[in-house]
Amino acid sequence: MYYPVVLFCYNRPDHVQKTLSALSANEGALDTPLIVFSDGPATTRDVALVKSVRRLLSIVQGFKSVRIVCSEGNKGLSASVIDGVSEVLSTFDACLVLEDDLETAPYFLKFMNEALWQYKNDGHIFSVSGYCPPIAIPKDYSLDSFLFPRINSWGWGTWRDRWEKVDWSVADFQPFISNKAMREQLAEQGADLPVMLLKQQQGKIASWAVRFNQACFNLGMTNVYPVQSLVSNRGADGSGTHMKHSGKYAVALCHKYLSSQKAGNSAVINQRFRDFYKPSLYRRAINYLKITRYLRGW
Repeated sequence: MYYPVVLFCYNRPDHVQKTLSALSANEGALDTPLIVFSDGPATTRDVALVKSVRRLLSIVQGFKSVRIVCSEGNKGLSASVIDGVSEVLSTFDACLVLEDDLETAPYFLKFMNEALWQYKNDGHIFSVSGYCPPIAIPKDYSLDSFLFPRINSWGWGTWRDRWEKVDWSVADFQPFISNKAMREQLAEQGADLPVMLLKQQQGKIASWAVRFNQACFNLGMTNVYPVQSLVSNRGADGSGTHMKHSGKYAVALCHKYLSSQKAGNSAVINQRFRDFYKPSLYRRAINYLKITRYLRGW
C-alpha cells in the first residue's frame, strides 16, 4: 500500500507541471492517491495564474486517483498545509507532503513509503524526509539513511498520531524563549531556529514548519533522512513567496534506490547538518539581539 501524496500549489503553473511530471515518473505513482490543495488568489493579478494552475490540475493522470481541492480565498501556505494535512490525516494514518516547486527523484515514493511503514510504531521517529541538504556524508558511513532531530519541509511524510501532537499555538513559547538552556538546545538543531520561532509567535512570519519542528523538539523525537537527496527545490529561483533566489540548497538528485532501513546516527553528519543551517556571524549577532530585545521588552 502506498500512502497518499498531498500537494500544495498556488500560482506557478510551470513549477506545478514539472513537479507532477517528476512525481508521476516515480516507481509506485500508479499505486499512489494524489490529493492537491490549490490556494485561491491573494491579488487580482494572481487570478489568471491560479486559473492556469487549476486547468493543468484538471487533466492530471498517472496516479491511482486524483482529488483536487480548490480554495476560493487565499489561505496562505502555512494555513493551507495545516488544514490540508489535518484533513487528509483524518482519513489516512500517514501521508507524504509536497509543494509545487519540488522535483522528486524516481525512488522518492519508494523510500518514503518504506520508511512510513517501517517506523510507523517507532516512538522515536517524528517524520521522514525526502530532501537532504548538500552536506558531505563520511566515506565510512555505509547506511542509506540517517537520523537528525530537525524536521525538513521539502518533501516529507508523517503519521496521524505524530501530527496530532503538534500544538500550533505553541502555548509553552514564553517559558521556552525565556530559558537560555532550552534555546541553546534547540539551536543544536540549527542556530536559525530560536529566532524563527520568535518571529512566528510575533506574527512576523507564518510558518507551519517551525511549529512542527518545535513539537518534535518538545517530544525529544528525531527524523529519518536519505544520505543523498531525493528532492530538489526548484523554487529557489526567486519565483516563490517564501524563498529568495539562492543556490545554497541546490542538490543533485539521487537516481538510485536508497533504503530507509536501520537509519543510523553519525556525529560527523550531525555536525555538518548543523553547520549547513548556521547563519553567518553577522546574522547570529542580529538574531541574538532580537531575542535579547524581546526578553527585555525593548
